Amino acid sequence: MKNLLSTIRDCSLCADKLPLGPRPIIEAAKHSKIVLISQAPGRKVHESGVAWKDQSGKKLREWLGVTEETFYNTDNFAILPMGFCYPGKAKTGDLPPMKICAPTWHDQVWNELKHVKLKLLIGAYAQNYYLPDDKRNLTEKVKNYNDYLPEYFVIPHPSPVNRFWRMKNPWFENTVVTKLQEHVNSIL
Repeated sequence: MKNLLSTIRDCSLCADKLPLGPRPIIEAAKHSKIVLISQAPGRKVHESGVAWKDQSGKKLREWLGVTEETFYNTDNFAILPMGFCYPGKAKTGDLPPMKICAPTWHDQVWNELKHVKLKLLIGAYAQNYYLPDDKRNLTEKVKNYNDYLPEYFVIPHPSPVNRFWRMKNPWFENTVVTKLQEHVNSIL
């Protein structure tokens, strides 16, 4: 696993397309129990080199009901983005993750992970990649999170940009987050 992570962190496949250059962000251990499959690192994460060390990460840890210490313990959580590097800024939020990362690296990472109890699909990019035959939109997928258990748990991205989605869908934080916390707690 250490060699694979080192190889991924040295990746420069799309260096010419990245506004800040490559800085692949990934965290995992052979014994990781929960895999967080998300979009791509934001600018703050790119600068710090620490996954989820931003407002989105704060909200995600709140939703998971875990401390930073628990969250950053790779025996608990692996962090496997759809794109490993900051893709750049869009009109609202960031650009989509680079499409080359997941097909190039994800299977190799899965081959190393032998103790995974749950895959958390965070946001539409992860959900569309891992659930390609499910044509429901993100809201419908999240409402029907039970359909994907026990392998997957689907949630929206915790980005501040998505605050309007959360305001329009209060059932998510009132009901689904409680179920997510129960699930995570039972695994950890």
